[in-house]
Amino acid sequence: MEITSSMMVKPVPHPLVGEKVALTIFDRAAADVFVPTVFAYLAPAPSNEALKEGLLKAVAPYPHLAGRLTVDQLGRRFLHVNNEGVILIETTVQANLADVLVEGRMLTRVDHLYPTIPQREEKIGAALLQIQLNRYKCGGLVVGICSHHHTADGHSMSMFFTAWATAVREGEDFTMPTPFLDRAKTVVPRSTPTPVFDHRSLEFTHGDGAAEYAVIPMDRIQNLRMHFTAEFVADLKARVGARCSTFQCLLAHVWKKITAARCLKPEEFTKVRVAVNCRGRADPPVPMNFFGNMVLWAFPRLQVRDVLNSSYGSVVDTIRDAVACIDREYVQSFVDFGGVADANGKELITTAAPAGSMFSPDAEVDSWLGFRFHQLDFGTGAPAALLLPDLPVEGLMLFVPSGKANGGIDLFMAIAEEHLTVFKQICYSLD
Repeated sequence: MEITSSMMVKPVPHPLVGEKVALTIFDRAAADVFVPTVFAYLAPAPSNEALKEGLLKAVAPYPHLAGRLTVDQLGRRFLHVNNEGVILIETTVQANLADVLVEGRMLTRVDHLYPTIPQREEKIGAALLQIQLNRYKCGGLVVGICSHHHTADGHSMSMFFTAWATAVREGEDFTMPTPFLDRAKTVVPRSTPTPVFDHRSLEFTHGDGAAEYAVIPMDRIQNLRMHFTAEFVADLKARVGARCSTFQCLLAHVWKKITAARCLKPEEFTKVRVAVNCRGRADPPVPMNFFGNMVLWAFPRLQVRDVLNSSYGSVVDTIRDAVACIDREYVQSFVDFGGVADANGKELITTAAPAGSMFSPDAEVDSWLGFRFHQLDFGTGAPAALLLPDLPVEGLMLFVPSGKANGGIDLFMAIAEEHLTVFKQICYSLD
């Protein structure tokens, strides 16, 4: 691989340029990390010049992406919407993409296909959106993207990805989107802020240095991708015996299988941290085109014996009931907690686990099932594959729509090496 260009691209200034935007309580609950995403496009793929022109158009209505994280005199972070720009790197790769992309998977690691993620001490002042265009000898393209989670959640970034693809595809006919950008309006506390739930323990930690989970050597954590066909998902839903979402039935299934593979004691408790989009759960609801962070977490919890022996329908009910608890009262309580924390000047430390953490007996799941891959068509077809770097925490799972012609769902998962063989053996069993 050879880097042929590295530049800072700056869109037309947005009216918000110059604003210093305080991080909301939802921003502060998000992990302090750059999130990498990689898409592969087989030849013919659009030119780098077309991608750059489209990028400038697409970033313009999302000015936070061209800003920077910085700190005030009290050491609190905020987003400086200063239009300093987006990093764009171009590389050439002396290989044919079809030779290294086999059945939707790269034969090598993908961490060289996106920009180097800034280290902890480098995040302040770093570009919040960094993109790498990797052009293969055959004309194929791999697009590697890194964005900081304090800027936006997955729902927001999917809006930006779609806007970029549309801008390239439509060219001069592109109509700029008008996302909802007023973060302050998403976190209005009651006149007397009244937190009802223990958010300092649920979404944040007490900062006493006590780790909830053990940290193990990274070489003990294996990453795998499992494919569930549309037919398998239909069979799962039939097994549930009641109406349920694809996400709910797949999570119930994988929760059962990973619990079995771990050989846990029957009386132990196991829980799953489930990401929940709170836009429609707030009162009043936040527009779905809000660009920022608006995610909290539900925690379905059962004893191991109940996960293994209960029906699929029962486990789905546990998941559904836990998610239903993230209602307007919970969201408002969280917003009130943020108001109290701001008034008291309290430092808040997220519960995001460090690399190498072993969640067992627990797990964490995120869903990109609402991510419409066909909308990421730059004009020559949808991506041939979504490529993820290795997940760094055992028990971390991600469901994404499969890029295969017959559809289905892909599960990306980090699992302890001692549980891998058994999990793969039982993963497709409905017993």
